[in-house]
Amino acid sequence: MSDERGEFSKRLASAMRAAGWEPRPGVLLKHFNSTYHGRSVSFQTASRWLNGESLPAQEKLQVLAKLYGVAPEELRFGSTRARRVADARTDWPTDMAEVDRTMLQSYLGLGTVQRRLVRELVDALAGKLPSK
Repeated sequence: MSDERGEFSKRLASAMRAAGWEPRPGVLLKHFNSTYHGRSVSFQTASRWLNGESLPAQEKLQVLAKLYGVAPEELRFGSTRARRVADARTDWPTDMAEVDRTMLQSYLGLGTVQRRLVRELVDALAGKLPSK
């Protein structure tokens, strides 16, 4: 196991746990294949990702990141920012609907410009934008 692959596997397992999923190949396989519209991954592939034996292709990395609520670059390369965002998620209200939590996780995966646009849209819908 290379350090790069091993570190990725730790981040993937951590992201799965933070999203409420057990980091096991069978769980990853079912969750991934139920949302990915390309060629399914095998149990062996999921196991290799979680055991630090291989890295997913970029397209699959993006799907994994979206599934588990982290930015693709943070899942692939790591960062202290990813840990702070994951820590903040534990403070979300327990009565928050899953659909809202998923939306917020998607929002957190957006870039700076997209986040600003979403905030402006929400402010406009809520009637909080200043008059021009």
